[in-house]
Amino acid sequence: MTSTDERQPESTRIASWLRDAILDGVRAPGGRLIERDLAAEFGVSRVPVRDALKVLVAEGLVELRPHTWAVVREFTDADLADLDEVRAVLEPLAFRLAAERHRRDGLARLQRSLELEETGARSGDGIGSRRAAADFHEIVTDLAENRLLSDMMKGIRSRLRWALSQHDDLQHISGEHVELFEAIKARDAERAAELAAAHVESSRRERIAHVEAVRAGTAGVE
Repeated sequence: MTSTDERQPESTRIASWLRDAILDGVRAPGGRLIERDLAAEFGVSRVPVRDALKVLVAEGLVELRPHTWAVVREFTDADLADLDEVRAVLEPLAFRLAAERHRRDGLARLQRSLELEETGARSGDGIGSRRAAADFHEIVTDLAENRLLSDMMKGIRSRLRWALSQHDDLQHISGEHVELFEAIKARDAERAAELAAAHVESSRRERIAHVEAVRAGTAGVE
């Protein structure tokens, strides 16, 4: 545990760990999250566990079952269609503004996340590549320097990261991110917005293919 971890409230640390476990597929959709079991696992009282679960409920990753337990949310096709519609509006704006407003240090952060994503995709590190892909999107929002947009994207951050995790062709996704990075670097706002819109649609197709493969029991194991 790092000194940073030690300074964080217990509920924040537990929420962070559970969030990663859900988004990385360690905790499967529909899986039970029982307060007393989690408290024993983390060596804490049930209070910080309860608070952590409330955070994840607000993020849309967990659902509470009255007087029983919580469960990892199972996203429906309608949930994901709603997310696609919101992404189709917000992400082209974010990439357009990032192209117009980015600073050198922000561009360097974006490039580092892209390099990690590409390295993970090439080496078969699915978790590492997908986490870096999510970071790429979050950094773009930072580069856009629009507080209201940032607040709106925070509201869907965990759902977006979950959607990005539902991809099998990691090199295809990282390749699209390379094109987006080059448009931002060139300050080509129009191209960045166009590529972002195409990326949302491509991500939708990749996710649907992944979900259908999982349902059919044919998804590859990384």
